[in-house]
Order: sequence, then C-alpha cells, then structure tokens
Amino acid sequence: MARPKRTETGVTKSSGDDCVVLRGVSVPLISDLGGAFITDCSRNRERLMNDDRICEKYGIAPEAYQNFAKNKELRLKIDAEHERRVRNGDAARESAAKLFAEAPEVLGEILNDKQANARHRIEAAKELRATANPGAENTNNAAERFVININLGEDHKLLIDKPIRPLTPEEAKRELDAEK
Repeated sequence: MARPKRTETGVTKSSGDDCVVLRGVSVPLISDLGGAFITDCSRNRERLMNDDRICEKYGIAPEAYQNFAKNKELRLKIDAEHERRVRNGDAARESAAKLFAEAPEVLGEILNDKQANARHRIEAAKELRATANPGAENTNNAAERFVININLGEDHKLLIDKPIRPLTPEEAKRELDAEK
C-alpha cells in the first residue's frame, strides 16, 4: 500500500521511525532512498554536492532544506555517515575524482604553453595520453600467471603454472577431463 502524499517537506516521526518527506512522499531514513539522501547530505558536507543539487534531486524546497539543519536525529545520521565515509576513504576518493576531472585542462595548458620547460610539456603529454586511454595500463594482465613451485627434495618438484584469467569453456572441459 502506498503512503499518502504530503504537500510540505520536512522530517517527521512515523511510528517510531525517522522519516523525511522527499518529493511529497514520507520516506523512512532507514530505507534505500533515505540512506541515499543521508549519503548525499554527507557529500554536501564534504563540498562534493551543493544545496541546490540536493534540492533538485530530491524535490525539496530550499526553505524546507534549511529546516533539516534543525533536526537533531537527521544531523546525527548525517554526521555518522560522514564519519564512516572519511574512515573508509570514500570521501577522499570522491574528492580526488572531482579534482582529477580538472587535470586534463591543466595539463593541456602546460602542453600548449610555449614558455613552459620542454620536460614539463613532455610529461604533460604523457599524462594526457595515460588519462585518455586508461585501459592501456592493464594490457599486461593477459601475460600474468599464477605460479606455485614446491621443491620436494631429491630433484622432485611440484609445479603449478596457470594464467590469471577465467578459463574458456573448452579449457575448463580439458582440465576436468585431465583430472579424471
């Protein structure tokens, strides 16, 4: 059964569970959408998402969004989420990714600057090439192997040498037949 629509936006108590009204619908903070809202509020605190973006995403009036700051329960949940994101590195990764998005423009300026040192221009070109083709750095993975070499003494060795990749169906069948 759908919850009744509400016209105002705010944080309410609904049978003991904290709820927030998003897009006119009361949403429990412990739900997936409520958790996403708390995470986005944490991103706002980390300066990764601005107030206008949150209001637009969740259909919140700016004045109602300002009232969220008065709700202690919501603030505590946002603080806990912020602390979790800082401790597990999510906040740093997202902040670095946001800054990294600006790197190609800066590297392009260095590359096109005729006054810049030639070494700096070459390094900028190398970094731009690496940024433009991120899959190229993983081309050696096909050659990586899983090797176990056990020396049993008296010239007896147990050697397991396998590629690090999933087996094709034909290879899996051969391996299975070889074990029988």
